[in-house]
Amino acid sequence: MKHQIKQTKALTKNEIEQILQLWEIPAWKNMNAHDFHHFFKDSEFHFLTDTHEHLLAVIRLNFDFTLEIMGKKLAFAEAVGLVAAQKKKGYGNRLVQHFTEYVIKRNIETIGFCHHELRPFYEKCEIEILYDKAKAIKENVDSEWINAEDDDILIFNVSEERKKLLNQLSAQNNAYLMTKE
Repeated sequence: MKHQIKQTKALTKNEIEQILQLWEIPAWKNMNAHDFHHFFKDSEFHFLTDTHEHLLAVIRLNFDFTLEIMGKKLAFAEAVGLVAAQKKKGYGNRLVQHFTEYVIKRNIETIGFCHHELRPFYEKCEIEILYDKAKAIKENVDSEWINAEDDDILIFNVSEERKKLLNQLSAQNNAYLMTKE
């Protein structure tokens, strides 16, 4: 198994097709390489491959992620889209280990999100979890602020000060996802 890191523009057509197949997002299923490169331009992809260059697991590092918390705009990298080609083979766990080492080594403040049913996986990976804090993040959908769908915030690499702010999130103390105009 080999851990690889690629900027979006460096991904081959074959790698893009494999990523989209693993993600299983209907709206993206037929995305071509040009659109993929444009849509994910502020990202970096981490994956495990076998000896034949088949993707065993993938995770995307999104650099276009800003939360406004208590009037402060805080940029994070967002870990998103983790998926393994086969479950219960250890591919996801191994990739999370490589990924976490990478963001710590490069000091990239990185968070992710999960639904409660994925907690055991991240606990097994020894990722710190801020339980039930993601629901306090509001996203602007059609000019209306709605709660995020995820339950938990995953801490891959975050300063103590920022972790404290994230831990204070609640129904009375929301964070707001800022999008580029």
